[in-house]
Amino acid sequence: MKVPSNLVRDIRKYYCDQLCSIYDNEEASAMTLILLEHYFNINRIKMALEPNIRLSESEMLTFHFAVKDLLKNKPIQYIIGETDFCDLKFKVNENVLIPRPETSEMIYKIVNRQQTTDNRLRSIIDIGTGSGCIAISLAKQIPNSKVYALDISEKALEVAKENAINNNVDISFINDDILSLSNNIESKFDIIVSNPPYVREVEKADMHDNVLNWEPQTALFVSDNDPLIFYRAILEFAKSHLKENGEVWFEINEYLGKEMIDLCHEMGFHEAEIISDFRGKERILRTKI
Repeated sequence: MKVPSNLVRDIRKYYCDQLCSIYDNEEASAMTLILLEHYFNINRIKMALEPNIRLSESEMLTFHFAVKDLLKNKPIQYIIGETDFCDLKFKVNENVLIPRPETSEMIYKIVNRQQTTDNRLRSIIDIGTGSGCIAISLAKQIPNSKVYALDISEKALEVAKENAINNNVDISFINDDILSLSNNIESKFDIIVSNPPYVREVEKADMHDNVLNWEPQTALFVSDNDPLIFYRAILEFAKSHLKENGEVWFEINEYLGKEMIDLCHEMGFHEAEIISDFRGKERILRTKI
């Protein structure tokens, strides 16, 4: 390391300059602040009040290796092992996708619709739960609910279970594959929700290395030949597991909105609505029989 001193302001400037080789100035500055606060509880206010604050040699090494990972395009959420989502904190690692803002937007839309109806118990299942961010957020925001979460990955479910405990919610977890269910799920649901794999292989060229090289590929990508495979399976499941007046909510590929509407209609879901996200992209679909 060639850091000029162990003063935090010098350390931050040195590593910001390094990070600017692959990130813009704003990103580099933000990431160094996140690392300082996460590892050492040093935020912008503390730096202003204590301009001569210093790191120990071991603390400098911790910071150095974190930046080294950033320079390999490792997402900062995986480096610090957590992320914020829907005003909650979630553990994340390479076994689960990092929650995205458009997913939180879908959750808020689901919650808003529930607030306009009666106060009866809601039964909810999140299919392909990953970190558990959807299931747990809905359980927190719809208190009068029984929430299930299904995923094929045991390692992902380990993360989701820990997140449920940390966020003080009771979730029923199911280890299964929606494409070939082995569990006999007898419950019926008011809400079936999913953010399944939907990125086509052909779209890989447009994705950044921090996604391609680090996030779980099976949770992201589908074959170009059958990009709606998971939606078809979930809608088939919904035919026998959706309560009367229940709703299915999906996060979808922004380029396949029409195909999704057509699929819903073909499978008997005659009320289907595409909802644009905060960027104006067609990323959310709500449907019911």
